[in-house]
Amino acid sequence: MSLLEDTKTNSISRPRYGCAIGATHTAAAIPGVIPITHCGPGCADKQYVSLAFYNGFQGGGYSGGAVPPSANISENEVVFGGDNRLRELIQASTKIMAADLFVVLTGCIPDIVGDDIPSVVSEFQQKGVPIVYAETGGFHGNNLVGHETVVRAIIDQFIGDYSGNKIKNTVNVWTEVPYQNTYWRGDLGEIKRILKGIGLKVNILFGHDSKGVTEWLDIPKAAFNLVISPWVGLGIAEHLQDKYNQPYLHIPAIPIGALETSEFLRKVSKFAGLNSKSTEEFITKEEESYYKYVEDFSDFYSEYWWGVPARFAVVSDSIYSLSITKFLVKQLGLISVKQIITENTPEEYKEQIRQEFRHIDHDVNLEVEFLEDGYLIEEALRTAAEKPAIIFGTTWDRDIAKELKGNIVEIGFPSSYEVVLSRSYVGYKGALSLIEKIFTVAISASA
Repeated sequence: MSLLEDTKTNSISRPRYGCAIGATHTAAAIPGVIPITHCGPGCADKQYVSLAFYNGFQGGGYSGGAVPPSANISENEVVFGGDNRLRELIQASTKIMAADLFVVLTGCIPDIVGDDIPSVVSEFQQKGVPIVYAETGGFHGNNLVGHETVVRAIIDQFIGDYSGNKIKNTVNVWTEVPYQNTYWRGDLGEIKRILKGIGLKVNILFGHDSKGVTEWLDIPKAAFNLVISPWVGLGIAEHLQDKYNQPYLHIPAIPIGALETSEFLRKVSKFAGLNSKSTEEFITKEEESYYKYVEDFSDFYSEYWWGVPARFAVVSDSIYSLSITKFLVKQLGLISVKQIITENTPEEYKEQIRQEFRHIDHDVNLEVEFLEDGYLIEEALRTAAEKPAIIFGTTWDRDIAKELKGNIVEIGFPSSYEVVLSRSYVGYKGALSLIEKIFTVAISASA
């Protein structure tokens, strides 16, 4: 643990996550699902503006943004309780809004005053209304914790028990948190594409490549679960293992580039018991295409030495931090000077993540810091032994990048200088986009 990591402050400056009710976006990211927020005025709106608007300007889609119904709890509900208010809201919402599933998310006020959310929601469940609830008051944790809470609520209250057969070669994928991870839509699309390429039927569960509620109802039928992140999704996979007797494969880093992606596919293929010959045929085809583009790029990379950054820092949540660091070190040959993880990682996962960074490559051993406070993050970058020529971070890090006379590539929340539609930075295709972004930023700054 670094000295800055051990520094305690009374507040957090420039946080890089939302509160638990930000998991409204987890619900909205499932096609056909509408969140209902039982919270005070402005809570849901603030989560939208931060997580979905000033974070790649992702938009709200069918049921996000300004669409979710909200109780807008006032002093009356604080004093007398908000059960009746919630009951009226659900009645109105289910009457005028079309959804395959409604998800009630609670804010701090109803969780503190003790509204009987389970009782109110059960009234509608007993009438056959597809609806679940999740307690997501801000004091429960951040939106990454809220994400797992909402997922478990859907599994336990809507999908329910299952004792039938498993479908061979079918996988549920648990990885990036919708909207929190700026490039989640494109990334999930690329992950689904490459997994299908080796012969799997993929329940991607969120975004435009998901079939929505019908896909979620198929979760218990999958042969296994695949967790692609250092820790987010592990609790879900463990729960599904207990509930449905489903095994899971945990791969801590999302693959970026041919080297990591091909290794990733071989691990998944072996775990799933797929035909290794078919897997290798797909990998060969993808690598041939990938390296043709890299070969074209190599002329620039070998000649344009005066504008190519050699040293970098990553300031990000753990999902992207580990993956991008591996790619930059192992496949582009860049030198890491600082690694900072920002999402308030649970203590029980920190040592495992540290070990991943200590084995980035056979001859590269890195130390990672866990910092949430924007002030401490700036201090860590400012006092680094070597100054990074390029920072992979967020909008919050633009000032320190300017101070250090470095460049910045925004890769995470908040990302207010990027407009993101379907861009991906993972897999084979996403890596090419990332290379384009890195060196466009570098040569633009040298002009």
